[in-house]
Parts: sequence; C-alpha cells; structure tokens
Amino acid sequence: MSKKLGFRKALESRLKKSQVAAKKKAISIFTAMSVAHVDDEDQSPGEVCHVEKALPKGDFYTGQWSDNLPHGEGKYLWPDGCMYVGEWFKGKMMGKGKFSWPSGATYEGDFKSGYMDGKGTYTGFSGDTYKGSWVMNFKQGEGIYSYANGDRYEGQWRGGLQDGHGKYLWKNGNHYTGQWRNGLMSGNGTLIWSNGNKYDGSWEDGFPRGNGNFRWPDGSFYVGTWGKDGKDQSGSLPNNLDWDPQQMFLEDLKDCKVCPGEKLSILPSQKMPNWPAMAKKNEGRQRRLSKLHNHSSSSVVNDVFAASEGNSWVDDGAVWIPDPENSDTRAFRPPFKKMVKKQGQTISKGHKNYELMLNLQLGIRHSVGRPGPAISLDLKPSAFDPKEKVWTKFPPEGSKHTPPHQSCDFKWKDYCPLVFRTLRKLFNVDAADYMLSICGNDALRELSSPGKSGMFFYLTNDDRYMIKTMKKAEVQVLIRMLPAYYSHVRSFQNTLVTKFYGLHCVKLTGSAQKKVRFVIMENLFCTHYAIHRRFDLKGSSHGRTTCKPESEVDPTTTLKDLDLNYIFRLQKLWFQEFCRQVERDCDFLEQERIMDYSLLIGFHFREVSSPNAMEVVTPTGHQDPENEGTPQQSEASKDQLPVDPSRSPSTRLGVNTPARVEKTIRKQDSEALVGEPTGVFSDVILFFGIIDILQDYDITKKLEHAYKSMQYDPTSISAVDPKQYSKRFRDFIFKVFVEDA
Repeated sequence: MSKKLGFRKALESRLKKSQVAAKKKAISIFTAMSVAHVDDEDQSPGEVCHVEKALPKGDFYTGQWSDNLPHGEGKYLWPDGCMYVGEWFKGKMMGKGKFSWPSGATYEGDFKSGYMDGKGTYTGFSGDTYKGSWVMNFKQGEGIYSYANGDRYEGQWRGGLQDGHGKYLWKNGNHYTGQWRNGLMSGNGTLIWSNGNKYDGSWEDGFPRGNGNFRWPDGSFYVGTWGKDGKDQSGSLPNNLDWDPQQMFLEDLKDCKVCPGEKLSILPSQKMPNWPAMAKKNEGRQRRLSKLHNHSSSSVVNDVFAASEGNSWVDDGAVWIPDPENSDTRAFRPPFKKMVKKQGQTISKGHKNYELMLNLQLGIRHSVGRPGPAISLDLKPSAFDPKEKVWTKFPPEGSKHTPPHQSCDFKWKDYCPLVFRTLRKLFNVDAADYMLSICGNDALRELSSPGKSGMFFYLTNDDRYMIKTMKKAEVQVLIRMLPAYYSHVRSFQNTLVTKFYGLHCVKLTGSAQKKVRFVIMENLFCTHYAIHRRFDLKGSSHGRTTCKPESEVDPTTTLKDLDLNYIFRLQKLWFQEFCRQVERDCDFLEQERIMDYSLLIGFHFREVSSPNAMEVVTPTGHQDPENEGTPQQSEASKDQLPVDPSRSPSTRLGVNTPARVEKTIRKQDSEALVGEPTGVFSDVILFFGIIDILQDYDITKKLEHAYKSMQYDPTSISAVDPKQYSKRFRDFIFKVFVEDA
C-alpha cells in the first residue's frame, strides 16, 4: 500500500511540474499579447475574451475564448512539442491555421473540426512537400507532391494515395502519365524513359499488364499482350530486332519505382482536447455513432462498391463510418464516387454478339498492324477504286498471316485500306492507340440504335470510337463519295462532318454465310466532362420529338427538334468560324446528293458564377484581342481537362467549345421550331458535329417524300430533295446558333 501511495504522489508531483514547464515553454514561444485573465463564472454567454490557460496534462492555450471554449484566433501548445496557431470555432480547430510537429514538419491551410480538410500545404521534416486538397487528414482531390529524393507527382489523390489521373516525374527524367489506383500505376497510361523509349497501354499494380505497345525513338514498335511472369506474353517483334519484352520488367522498370513519401507520426485530429463544455455533445454523438455501427454501415459501403462494376464514377467526397476499435474517432473508408452508368450493354461471354466482337477485334489488329508503304497524303485515284478491297481468312487454328483464336471461322474484308489508313493519319490517330482502344482487354459496349434503321452501335470502353453496323446501300454511298469526302476533310481542318477511320466486313463461313458490314468513326462525346443534355437536330418537325415527360429525360436521352428549349450563343470568332464551316459542309453534302443528316449537340453546364468570368478562347486557341479587358475566370473555378500532347488539340470547333445557352419557351400556338428567349443564361462547354451523312436521295426516299407529302406539310418532313434539305437545315441551325453579344 505504501508503495502505491508513493507512486501516486510522485505522479502528481511530476504532473504539476510538467504543467508549470509547459506554461513557461508556451509563454517563451508565443508572441507577447495583451490578455485579460477571466474567470469562467464572470463571462457572459456569447462574450469573446482573450485568455491564457494552463490546462490539464500540461497543455497550454492562449487566445480568444467564448462560452468556456476557444473561439476565434488562438494558439495551443501540447507538452510533446506539437503546436496549432490559427482559427477556432466552439472549441475546434476550424478555418485557416498552421499545425507544427516536434520533428519540424508543418501543415498550413484549411481545418474543419480538427481535421486537415480543404486546401493546404504539408512540409515534411525530410524535405517532402504536398500542396493541394485534403479531406479529413487525407490527401484527396488534386495535389502536387514534391519528394525529397527529387521525384514529383501531379494529379489526383484518394484516401492519401495517388488515385485517378496523374503524372509522375522521376529525378532521372523518366515520366509516367495516366491512371493510378491505390498509389500504383493501374489502368491506361504512358511511361516515357529518358532515352526516348516509350510504353503505352494497360497497367496493373505498377506493372504493364494486358494490351500495350513499346515504341523506340526510331518509330518502330512492338504491340502485344504483356504480363510480369511472361506466361501471357505474346506479340510480334519488328524485323531484325533482337529484343525480349521481359527486359522491360527485369531492367527498364528498376528506375521507375514510386517513392512512398513521408508518413505523419500523429494527426491533428488526434490531438484535439476534450473540453468539458463539449462533453454533453460528445455523449449524444457517441450514441448516434453506436446506432450507426449497429446497422452495419460498413456493409452498406461495400454494397455500393460491389454495384460499381461496369460503371463510371463521379467524385462525391468521402464516406465515414464508426471505428469499432475506438469510439472517439471516425474510421476512414476511401471516398467513393456517385455511380453514373455508362451507356450500353457490355459484350461479355454469352452475349449474342460476343463472337462478332472477337472477329472485329482480330480483324482490326490484323488490318492496322499489317506493314504498309509510307503514307503520303496525295493519294492516287486507284486507291479509291470500289474494287480496292482485301479479303483475309481467319481459321480458328491460325494461318501464315493470322493468329489462332477462340472464335468461329470467318473472313475479313478491308475496303479501300490505303485511303482509311491515310485518313487516320490526317485525323492524327496513332496506330497503336487505335488498336488498344478497339482491341484491348476491355470489351465493347453495345447500344441499340436510337433511330429507325435497326442498325447497332458499339462503343469502345474508353469512349473514343464508335462502331456502327451498316446496310449494303450505305457502304456503297460511302465508297462512292469517298474521293470527295477525302478532299473535303483534307481541305477543312474544322469540318463538322463525321470522321471515318475504317470500313470493314465480317463474313461468317459455313451455311449461314452472314455478312456484317461496319464503319469505325469518331465519338463526338468522348470527354472528361459530363454531358448533361444532348440534341439531334434536323430542322424538320414531323415526328421530331422524343415524346418523353421531363421526369423521364436523363443525360443519356437524345432529344429532338421539338424538344429543343435553348439557343446557343457563341463568341464572335467562334460564331464566324461556325457559320463558315456549316456552309462548307452543307455545300459538300448537297453536291453528293446527301440528305437526312443532323447536327448532334451535347453540352456540359459549367459552374461559373458570372457569364463575364468565362475565359474567351478563339478558334485558334488564343484570347480574343477585342476582349483583353474582360475579367478572366480564376484558376480555381476552371473546369480542368487533362491534355494529352500526343493527341489532337483539346479545344477546336465542335470539341470543348466554350459558349452560353439561353433558355427558351415554345408557345403552344406557335409553329416555329425555335422558342422565345427568356433571358436566362448558363455557361456551357459544347460538343457538336454533323452525323448520319450516308443517306442519299434514292428512289426509296423519293417515294417516301411523295407519300408523306400527301398527308403532311412537305416542309415538315425529313425526306426532301438534298438542295431543299440543305437550305432548310442551314436556316434552322443559324437560328439555333447566334453570336453572343
């Protein structure tokens, strides 16, 4: 008993000494300030005073005080040397502040309820620095990390690790740009070594896995399937090259290890004092957390993640659930994202068109990877000859020119291969990227046709390319107009007509002898922006409505002319270029006897507080000199779109085009297609192009025109003479698009 009493007295004595020492230390560190020593009982409710308080356990606080809690500006020192200087709200570190550790590390930025949360900069004791977004003590959102060893990462974070799109630059000059998951390179990405070698393709847990290509500085490249253990490795090497793909795993990636970075020894939220005045609030909070834990909220989070397969996600903050091992804290679960279901049905094994997809991918890989002559943009007339087509047999066991495969026996046809190879070069489509998008690990997605043709559309998993099945008549129209089309798109870089990349046919052998023709083209809505509304506009009124109530219209619904309730306002230079290009494109289509085409429009609403705050970008990518005095949008409020320098410019006519939309109202008794302006504006990013350009005015359309003209107003129907169609289309489009005053 005497030993216990002696120990207790020694502990009390040590505690008193530590309190006195902490107070002396705090007074020596804090700058001198005029304070009033106030007794808690004498303070009126809501009154703010300045105090100096030596607290239990050796803590010390000086600053503004209200209702028995720190409130306002204040400084707090812990006995272990940690210190917080900044704003307080009802006893919690809240607002702008600076937290310093005994090691010399500091965090300066936003705090919420004691957590590093918002924008802030961490400077480590070893020399590491992170500047960017935080959520509840974790790096979350956009941020830049400069490592003490000279490495640097710029990009997205999630739960304290690199996650999303980002760029890592090693001190030795190597750099990776692409997708990350849990702090490792995972997804699609490009690694470029300082010696000029380049790998572009799929990654998994920091290593190449799946389809990818390795490119040398001289332009030669190896395309194949990659795997760390070498078992799944397959591909073909360039001629006369003695190189083992496993060399990349064994040697090249040794200098590309991601630095783990500095770990925090203790978090500011773990240092939060438990003020007596907050005890009652904490009791209620613990009861709520206990109830939440009893309802197995962690399983709810797991269910959300389990439901995510096959969908894209939009950042929506973090998920917080009780920590069963410590009732005083909230456990962090990685922030999940709102599920935004991708359009279409994934073509997986068992799907009725699974074998067709495999055939298509095998054929594309063969066509694009086949060696060919050096490409010149000046093509000979013979390249456009309708007889210029190449048939290739694909037996399941393989052949001299084709690999063995698990699909059925089929034949593959390339129409005018040299023309489409040249078109891809003209449109800046890299051959290896093209193959990866269509023939990579990820399956295509099938969309049922939104029109009446009964044709099907397929989207690549990265949304870059759309594949459409075609009727024989449409193939004949495209082959017929191919010389004029090539001349047109070569002459006008900003053309709005559909970009075609390949025309092919799959013919199944055996009794079926089924032929499936399809064209590969640009997907207008391949963007990191969410497309909030989309319209298909022809300038006609008969049958041009979706007949859907507003409650059933979602971002994937394609609305039509009678559904249109906006006017699109373009800045002066954009509008002038738009008008010129619509005139050129319509002239071309009219000369080729094409009709029934439409302008497909999609737009993303921007969250900008003032219309004047939007940056004025011209068709050339520079600021309009006439608007140099216009206030520019702040960096913090701009929509960020990652730019890949190896691909086409991120902003051009019809792609990422800045604009304003004005809401319109259609009067019930009015026959006009364009409603009355309301003066309600929104800033948007526009995507648009002229689609469905393979319908000529043949005998079928002439009969359709004659038949419908007897029942409806001839000006309201789609099937009209190409010249009349072109005039009506232009007149309508130039009412929908106007110059922004």
